[in-house]
Order: sequence, then C-alpha cells, then structure tokens
Amino acid sequence: MSTWKNFMLQDSSSPLMEQLSYFHDHALMILVIITVLVGQLMFFLFFNKFLHRNLLEGQLIEIIWTILPTITLIFIAIPSLRLIYILDEVNNPAITIKTIGHQWYWSYEYSDFKNVEFDSYMIPTNELNNFNFRLLDVDNRIAVPFETNIRMLVTAADVIHSWTIPSLGVKIDATPGRLNQISFSLSRSGIFFGQCSEICGANHSFMPIVLESISPKYFSKWILKMIEI
Repeated sequence: MSTWKNFMLQDSSSPLMEQLSYFHDHALMILVIITVLVGQLMFFLFFNKFLHRNLLEGQLIEIIWTILPTITLIFIAIPSLRLIYILDEVNNPAITIKTIGHQWYWSYEYSDFKNVEFDSYMIPTNELNNFNFRLLDVDNRIAVPFETNIRMLVTAADVIHSWTIPSLGVKIDATPGRLNQISFSLSRSGIFFGQCSEICGANHSFMPIVLESISPKYFSKWILKMIEI
C-alpha cells in the first residue's frame, strides 16, 4: 500500500502492473538521456565563443534533429500501444464480479455464485480497530482467488466514479448508464487498497476499496459462507 514515504510506484501485485512498471522505467530512461544531452548542449552553447558569420542553413543537422526524435518516439510508442491492447484484453475470465459505484460506497455482486451481493462502506474512525487503516478499511472486502483471471464489470448508480487499485494497475471509470469491463489477475496473496479516483461529490475521499487475494480453496469456503448468509 502507499504510505507517506513512497515516492515511486507501489510494488506490483499483478502481471498488468509489472508491465506498467517496465514501461515506466523504459520511458524514464529515454527521458533522462534526452535531458542530459540537451542540458549538455545548452551548457556549451551558453559558454562557447565561436561565431559563424556566414551560416544561413544546415541541411545535415536539420535532417539529424528531425530523424532522431522520430526514432525516439517510435521506441516509446511501440511498447505503449502494445501495453494498451494488453490492458483492454478480456479473455476467458474464470470469475465475473459486478461493481456499482454510489454516493458514497461500492456495491459488489458475484453473479457466478447465486448472485452473492453486498455493500462495502468505509469504517468510520470511531469504529476502527488497532489493525485497521484510517480512511482505507471497509466493512466488507472483496475476495478473489490469486492466479485466476478476474473480469470486473463496472458501472455507477448516480454520478461518475472510478474503481482504482494502484498495485494491480487497475483504473476504470464507473459511468451511469454504461457498463465498462476490465480483466486482471493477481500474482500473490495479500490485501490491496484503492480509492475512487474521480471527484464524485462531498464524500469522494470516503469510499475506499479493499481487495483480499486468497487461495482458490479458501475462496470456495468464503463463497459458500456468503451464500449461506
């Protein structure tokens, strides 16, 4: 989870986030190289004493500074486009979860398991236990099995919300009257925190998301318990 000491991306918990982290490092490396080269050129331009009174044009240098940025953009664009298509793919999901954003809480429905559904509200500060996180913990967490392809169907009942868990690389708008979908898979067990990322009203900051990744065996037990309830 993110804390006040974090200056970089959260640790990857899904293959999607791993790819996003690789692309971030790739693009940052290119930007650092460009910044160093341009800074060095500007430094020498400011302090050199050379003059060329008869210089009107330079075809060679103009060709070079047109081709080099083009090649650089290609090296950034190809992995970026590949990643966009990977993020949009939804292939053979094992579990489908429906998510509805409200002012100001989330509703979930496991339509594959006799329509198990529940609401998820933030735990008020005066009801927190010692192991809870302020403004992040909820009364009902989503549970999913790790190493399983999950499809999330997202919509909203009132205004635009955004269902986001940074460590999974998942961010999808919840739009009233529209059904958006995204697919993800968790690579390890754990508890992952997220929040609404679209300003949706006065209590926008008080509708967190908590996803718990567990083994398929424990997930089956959890689902059976929820069906009985």
